[in-house]
Amino acid sequence: MSSTVKDRPVASHTGGRPAGPPRPGLLPLLAAAALGCTVLSAWSIDFAPATLLNGLDEIWALLDRMLPPRLDDPGRIGVLAVETLLMAVLGTVLAAIASVPLAFLAARNTTPHPAVYAVARAIITFCRAMPDLLFAVLFVRALGIGVLPGILALALHSIGMLGKLFADAIEQTDPGPREAVRSTGVGYLREMVNAVVPQAIPSWIGTFIYRVDINLRMSVVLGFVGAGGIGFALQDALRGLIYPRALGIVLVILAVIAAMELVAIAVRRMLLTPAVSNPRRDRAMRFGFCGLLIGLTVAALLVLKINPLSLLTWVGPSIDVFARMIPPNFATLGGALFEATVQTVAIGVVATAIGIVLSIPVGILAARNITPNAAMYWAARGWILLVRAVPELILAVIFVAALGLGPVAGTCALAIGSIGFLAKLVADSIEEIDPGPIEAVHSVGGGWWKTLFSAVIPQAMPAMVGSSLYMFDVNIRTSTILGIVGAGGIGFLLFESIRTLNFDVAGAIVIVIFVVVYAIERLSGWIRSRLV
Repeated sequence: MSSTVKDRPVASHTGGRPAGPPRPGLLPLLAAAALGCTVLSAWSIDFAPATLLNGLDEIWALLDRMLPPRLDDPGRIGVLAVETLLMAVLGTVLAAIASVPLAFLAARNTTPHPAVYAVARAIITFCRAMPDLLFAVLFVRALGIGVLPGILALALHSIGMLGKLFADAIEQTDPGPREAVRSTGVGYLREMVNAVVPQAIPSWIGTFIYRVDINLRMSVVLGFVGAGGIGFALQDALRGLIYPRALGIVLVILAVIAAMELVAIAVRRMLLTPAVSNPRRDRAMRFGFCGLLIGLTVAALLVLKINPLSLLTWVGPSIDVFARMIPPNFATLGGALFEATVQTVAIGVVATAIGIVLSIPVGILAARNITPNAAMYWAARGWILLVRAVPELILAVIFVAALGLGPVAGTCALAIGSIGFLAKLVADSIEEIDPGPIEAVHSVGGGWWKTLFSAVIPQAMPAMVGSSLYMFDVNIRTSTILGIVGAGGIGFLLFESIRTLNFDVAGAIVIVIFVVVYAIERLSGWIRSRLV
């Protein structure tokens, strides 16, 4: 795949600028600061290699109790899996519909006024900063148990990503066609539709497909809070300690997510690889994609039994619940809120550090242009797919069962998820490097290791730094909700406050989560702008 925003939305965190070498002196300083923060964070949550070694026996014992996997009711699990997939599609479609006009308002070159730009960007930032599981909990409280709260949670959180990347794509369009259309005297709307949308469409398609892939993973765990999908059946099996059934459901989830990822890759390549000699094929495929999307949306409404009016009438009950969080009550929790916040950040720091260290070797072996042989390539790619297919919250449940309650279990779960995600980004970035330096090293008789350290890593380093910072940003968001299964962090306090109807306390926690996530996002963005 290309490294552009069009083909890989994750790469947009570099801001659309061409990657260059990190600024001299800053990278070692960042590495030293990261090492210090990691050691301090590990100490604060009592995370030590000895702790993991002592827990290996419990982990193997738990895995042994899961075997052999079984499905007691395959029909029901199959229906729930289809519901989960349709929830992901419908949630992404709703988010895309809302994100397109929001993106025009949030793009500097199309916004009608700076004040409108600021408001639109604030909405996007809020949706991106708040975890989807938190939205789901609040919607379940407002609307009741079912798939609708899950769909709305996915949609709102997706606006944060789609709105930002849609706006970035608009800002990167060529102004020439706009000037040509404007010279004909048409209005603002015609100018946008005729000159901007055709340029942004390829990027929007790539971003949309990628977001469906993300939302499928997210929709799996929404059942943990009663928001529909296969996650409810998994939670039921885990709560009843029926581990073979739980493993059977996890394998179904893995198969669905893996299949979806393969389909997404195929669709992305088909739609985003231009056929210069056959533009009609391009138009036909895009119309076909739109038709398929409309069909899936209608199927989702019918299968999930969603009344289209409910997609509008949810606002009133939800505002009632959200309003009960104001004014926030910071006094009730006192120091416990601060301690939980620090623990949440520590979990994210340690998990990201472990993910960075362990993902680089896997990513190198998974890069087609540098891997020693085909067997290692497929083994590494298979491992990445396997790890990425299991959501972190499910991993957290497993580690809590094996290691006990606390931040160590959450850190392990988040670290494994980071390995899969970062290894894929590392592999993709290595596959996109200039082959010239590699050929130069080979021409003077350099071996595999010489090629790796002289020609590969120096070129891939900027992308690896940017991906690591992006992963840290994501991990901080994820660590805020691990407490729902007892894996440490501020999430436990949040879900307890909502469960006991202390919405004013929940309001205080939500504000703290937003501030922490936003601050980390700004910090990582600032570092990226200096290093990448």
